[in-house]
Amino acid sequence: MKAPSFWTEEGITARLLSPAGVVFGVFGRWRWRLANPVKAGIPVVCVGNLVAGGAGKTPVALSFATLLQQKGYATHFLSRGYGGTIRGPHRVDSRCDSPTMVGDEALLLAAVSPTWISIDRVAGARAAAHAGAEIVVMDDGFQNPSLEKDLSVVVIDGNYGFGNHQLIPAGPLREPVEDGLARADTVAILGVDNAGVRKQIPNHVPVITGKLVAGPEGSLLSGRRVLAFAGIGRPEKFFGMLEELGCDLVGSHTFSDHHHYRKEELLVLAEEAQNLDATLITTAKDAVRVPAADRGMIEVLTVTVSWDDTSAIHSLLSALGR
Repeated sequence: MKAPSFWTEEGITARLLSPAGVVFGVFGRWRWRLANPVKAGIPVVCVGNLVAGGAGKTPVALSFATLLQQKGYATHFLSRGYGGTIRGPHRVDSRCDSPTMVGDEALLLAAVSPTWISIDRVAGARAAAHAGAEIVVMDDGFQNPSLEKDLSVVVIDGNYGFGNHQLIPAGPLREPVEDGLARADTVAILGVDNAGVRKQIPNHVPVITGKLVAGPEGSLLSGRRVLAFAGIGRPEKFFGMLEELGCDLVGSHTFSDHHHYRKEELLVLAEEAQNLDATLITTAKDAVRVPAADRGMIEVLTVTVSWDDTSAIHSLLSALGR
């Protein structure tokens, strides 16, 4: 689905849906009250968010795993595999697993470190430990109470914040802000804090800051005419990054988050790009959902996290211990 526009405003639609949001919140609180989190036997780092999609948690999870690997930890990812059909525990094999099987995020994670898909997070973490993992990094799962976390990092887009501060379906929140921040060990704010996120975070919760930056291919895009498409939580962030890189964005197309592209759709996009004398470009997350035979017709812009204070991240991760 695409994030509804009313999720950013206090309008009539949000007010009409707010009772459903209250029910959603009550269900979530009862889920936590009845939970009995289980230890995995190895440290678990959870990278999650409070809103539905688009905060930047997957790039943060990739960044943390890379830093942990540099410290010598055997680091495995754990994901629910949203958008895929496999329930797991299943170790992702990029050679034969498709996004319809394991989801798009899992394939991005598996390119960096061993990745496990499991609806049952406890079983997934234990499978990773049995396979030699010393630390598990969860991409998402902050709202899942079944597995005990040793470090919970909540990622927040500084420009978007918490939207209209309403719970799903009236707004983007997966749980009340105060509930989520009460369980957070640290908060990562990405981008300029235009939404005033920092002043909403309790004083005792550490804050780390950074921004999403284009990968090395970004330096080759300045001045080029591009036709962009994306099916992610907030595609406007991708389109804005292209313009910041100096691209001439001649057109853009949005699809629902986790959309699986068909050859017919790509041929239409490629023809439009040709008619506009433009390069067809998308995100790395979208690219894994493009059929392998059709990837040659598109270019891909990757993103990474640039931290304002890397030493703070190292201190955070060093506290996990062996």
